[in-house]
Amino acid sequence: MTDRPDNSPASYHPPSPPPLPSLFLPPQPLLSSHPKTLSSKFSLTPLSLKFHHHHPKAFKFSTTTTAKSTIAVGDKLPESTFSYFDPAGELQTTTVSDLTKGKKAIFFAVPGAFTPTCSQKHLPGFVEKSAELKSKGVDTIACISVNDAFVMRAWKENLKINEEVLLLSDGNGNFTRAIGCELDLSDKPVGLGVRSRRYSLLAEDGVVKVLNLEEGGAFTSSGAEDVLKVL
Repeated sequence: MTDRPDNSPASYHPPSPPPLPSLFLPPQPLLSSHPKTLSSKFSLTPLSLKFHHHHPKAFKFSTTTTAKSTIAVGDKLPESTFSYFDPAGELQTTTVSDLTKGKKAIFFAVPGAFTPTCSQKHLPGFVEKSAELKSKGVDTIACISVNDAFVMRAWKENLKINEEVLLLSDGNGNFTRAIGCELDLSDKPVGLGVRSRRYSLLAEDGVVKVLNLEEGGAFTSSGAEDVLKVL
């Protein structure tokens, strides 16, 4: 008899399949599993960042600059135009000549409307003494500030001032520069910019008779009482 293979499951070993054509082989990786460092002629280095911590400084309104002015006793006040709101709420303009020609006038200036010393002492002092000053022959009492007319009106209303003192806007600082009384507060954090030094002056027919010029925003010699002493 011819030998036949044992077909029992335990002893049957199927032949190995023929090798697959290359078309059916799994794709080979194009890159090595361990990437190499790429060389380049450009060298990239991290930027060094330095952070500077600034500690805020306390705001000081006054300045140590010595008070100097181009205006002096005996000088005639330069012509300039101011703006203000009249009692009817209409915007008006006036000039130095209108306020001083043939008159005895007091001009006092503040660094800024609504600022503490100006609101609590300087302006209220002239309001309080306005009747006494006018009894001594003063025709005009005017407060000047490098603020716009709207701010000056709001300040007047806030302090409940009537017509005792005329609040004038030197909005562009033209008059302040003309008499050499600029006060540069640009380095202060509240954004005041260039304002006016604090002063009071008495002028007769436009000629300065008394000038009390403060250092910066200080308030020591330009109040209503100081003017009353020389009348």
